[in-house]
Amino acid sequence: MEHLQAYRAAGDGKHRANKPIEARARSRRLLIAAAVLFAAGIAGTESKAQSSPFAPLAGSWSGAGTVALDDGSTERIRCRAKYAPIGPTMELTLTCASDAYKFNFGASVKAEGSAITGNWSEVSRNISGSLQGRGAGGNYELVASAAGFNANISLKTSGNRQSVAIRADSQFRGANISMSK
Repeated sequence: MEHLQAYRAAGDGKHRANKPIEARARSRRLLIAAAVLFAAGIAGTESKAQSSPFAPLAGSWSGAGTVALDDGSTERIRCRAKYAPIGPTMELTLTCASDAYKFNFGASVKAEGSAITGNWSEVSRNISGSLQGRGAGGNYELVASAAGFNANISLKTSGNRQSVAIRADSQFRGANISMSK
């Protein structure tokens, strides 16, 4: 009879002989789970530490603004921007157009601390040059330079809103643009 009770208890997982095996298996599973969580925590910390200084800009943005020309006229423009950060570098494009005016600004930049350097081009006018400035956290003050051309670029990002102000010393006097993701 005692043997029958032990058999029934074993069927319910309550047999005394199974307890040490179940406890070891449970301990092993908990240990493995803890190790996986610990490893995931370290990986998450490393990826945040290596996060791009340009991360707040990542993605596609669109909006509108105005462009000022050297004859004093202004025009409303529609703009699209795409920012592709990878580590301390970023590729970006800004395309703006009105009924009579268009510019295609592209750049490749690198951050070292808060210092930013890179190259830029404006495709439709076949002009290119260097880009340098300072910034972090989505807010940047930059100067785009080329032979016979200089422009100050101020970019401010807050959440999914972004403003871009460009001031130049050429036929393109400047632009004020507001965009969102």
